[in-house]
Amino acid sequence: MKNHLIEESILFISILKWVVIATGVGVIVGLSTTLFLKLLDWTLNYSTGYSYYFLLLPVGLLGSALIIKYFEPEAKGYGIEKVIEAVHKRDGKVFAAIVPVKLAATIMTIALGGSAGQVGPCGQIGASLSSALADLFKLNANDRKKLVVCGLSAGFASVLGAPFAGAIFGVEVLYVGSILYEVLLPSIIAGITGFYISTLFGIHYQYYPVNFVPAITEAFIFKVVLAGIFFGICSIILIALLKYGRAAAEKLTASLPLRALAGGALLIAMTLLFSKQFLGTGLESVRSALKGEEIIFYAFFLKAVFTSITLNFGGSGGLVMPILCIGATAGSLFGEILGLDRATFAAVGLVSLLAGAANTPIAASILAIEFFGSAIAPYAAISCVVSFLMTGHRSVFPTQILTLKKSASFEVEIGKELVDVKTVFKRRDKSLIGWVLIVTTKIKEFIRNLISKF
Repeated sequence: MKNHLIEESILFISILKWVVIATGVGVIVGLSTTLFLKLLDWTLNYSTGYSYYFLLLPVGLLGSALIIKYFEPEAKGYGIEKVIEAVHKRDGKVFAAIVPVKLAATIMTIALGGSAGQVGPCGQIGASLSSALADLFKLNANDRKKLVVCGLSAGFASVLGAPFAGAIFGVEVLYVGSILYEVLLPSIIAGITGFYISTLFGIHYQYYPVNFVPAITEAFIFKVVLAGIFFGICSIILIALLKYGRAAAEKLTASLPLRALAGGALLIAMTLLFSKQFLGTGLESVRSALKGEEIIFYAFFLKAVFTSITLNFGGSGGLVMPILCIGATAGSLFGEILGLDRATFAAVGLVSLLAGAANTPIAASILAIEFFGSAIAPYAAISCVVSFLMTGHRSVFPTQILTLKKSASFEVEIGKELVDVKTVFKRRDKSLIGWVLIVTTKIKEFIRNLISKF
């Protein structure tokens, strides 16, 4: 009995401790996100008041690149990727100088037309403030990592207005195939608190309830599975474009100023050739897709190209918002091709691409409920999981650690970062895949023999 009382007392104190700490993190991150979003909104209203504001893109990319290089190199990248790296490699140590540097560089990039998002920077800023809080109270390395995850979750939640999806995203994005249950409670509290604080200080969120959702039938579920496969392929395309964009930028020139100027000039040329709709966060394209409006068929691909150029040629910002935009426009295209409701599949695509590209199917499924209502949940969940599996052992965040094989037909090393994972196909003759390969081989041999006779 005595041992039980000791155990329960310790657990009670631990719960109380993390409720208090997570609430504090949520308040701090909610305030920092509010400041960031209001500054970004103010600068966007000013810059977009000029029709050709995007002509300053080379200046924006150059300024962003130089600020990061000379003031805090750790602010480079997508934001969330750097937080994942810090948790895995530095016990969650995220440098405080990231806060002003990331804020200034991201606002400069997006306000002048760069294709990037605000979720990643707010997550990284939240993680940085949480890390500083851990240092202030002299918390140990394990507690610091927990606090940093809470900061990331609160940043995600307070930008998108999705407290539960934000909480799950923070504990799911670090590892492919597992969730940090030990951080679940503080992460949820930080996410809810951050969301509430941002709302309290004037941040407004838009939600898009999906009115058209057909009854669950096998035929429609099959179409949803096809959609998940399509979104998984779109995730692979995005990951490849980001990778090739990085390689192209490094190959072009070693000079950072020249690289930024070249990237800005390329974005200007592409904007004049196509449209301004591919600049910025892509929120307007998301809104159009979710209203069921007609979207040009190559919108999802061009948004990915614009984002890759922006972030690889000196710009600063996040990937989550561009991912949501790419998903919504790809979903609209899928609905158009199959003669389905464009708005419904834009909603499914929005969350499915996040599930595939970031390996976060649970957070993405919850985001669907928070954004679009519970009626779409079964379809979104199916598509999210299929997209997650279809993407394979890849990610827009290459420092994620792999904890599962997505298929028994592959040999992969568990416990390594995705950037170091080598996927090797392992043929199993008694499996369905093995049987299909055997049949395919026999058909090829039959056709080859038939042709040789003639």
